Amino acid sequence: MVQLALLVTNRHRLLSVAAILDVFESVNSFYKSHNEAPFFDIKLFGLVPETPDTLTFGKYKLNPISTGEKQDLILIPAFASDVTREAVGENLELIPWLKWQYQEGAEIASFCTGAFLLAATGLLDGKSATTHVNATANFAASFPAVRLYGDAIVTAEQGIYTSGGATSSFHLMLHLIKLYCGREVTIHIAKLFAIDMDREQQAYFGTFQPPQNHGDVIVTMAQKRIENAYQDVSTIEEMIQDIPASRRNVVRRFKLATGVTPIEYLQKTRIEAAKKLLEQTDQSVLEVMLNSGYNDLKAFRQLFKKSAGMTPKSYREKFNVGRMESIGYAGK
Repeated sequence: MVQLALLVTNRHRLLSVAAILDVFESVNSFYKSHNEAPFFDIKLFGLVPETPDTLTFGKYKLNPISTGEKQDLILIPAFASDVTREAVGENLELIPWLKWQYQEGAEIASFCTGAFLLAATGLLDGKSATTHVNATANFAASFPAVRLYGDAIVTAEQGIYTSGGATSSFHLMLHLIKLYCGREVTIHIAKLFAIDMDREQQAYFGTFQPPQNHGDVIVTMAQKRIENAYQDVSTIEEMIQDIPASRRNVVRRFKLATGVTPIEYLQKTRIEAAKKLLEQTDQSVLEVMLNSGYNDLKAFRQLFKKSAGMTPKSYREKFNVGRMESIGYAGK
């Protein structure tokens, strides 16, 4: 059997752990239903005392990492997106174990914001990764050596895997199941959990939530300037007007604190404003464009699609509140 270790990290999201267990237990049930042995030997590991005989997680015994057991596949569940820094700090003791397991041949997969712990090991340096779309700015600022693809659903490189947010975790699980068990089992699990197998990106689920607690007063001033005047400013000089620092200094500090340049920040702020107008109003696409700070419809459509993964029209059809109410959503 494949030795599968699920880390019960400090500050883990219970839903993430439960979903992982449910899916991989269902894989084992598939094999049992065909009179075969379970494919995965699922064990739970965490930061627990040396003698954890009374510590359990549901029907599972919680094993300490000090047991020294070699694993084949290690899964890191998600953290709540607003406590990633604290979560990594409370799980630092897991890092040497993860690095040792990888050096011994184990593959490692992180789900959603679990990528922050995986990145803290250094194993993601120079490799591709994704995480929850709303945590990408924080991730990019925290781990600049990682090649972050914030719109990606799943990344895979040299036995290291990551997934985007929430339901993207299921796509990573399907990817792993296909690698280990083959297509037949993968399709069975996809149907069992009603997983849409052809999703290609998570961009349209994202909300631009730039870091605000970085402590750099100059950067905060620039952020507020952009957020309050995104319809009117278009150059860095306009963005840093009245800020007591040089252009070069502001740009350098801005990228370090937020993970993006001031121009990228302006574009993301404008697109976020456009999204809200498409979600909450019946303004035409032309009106949305003008009220978001753009004046070229073709360029706006291209930028919007690049950022959100779909055209403004398609985005409205998917997320407009009025439309959702008319087809029976929003509590009806």
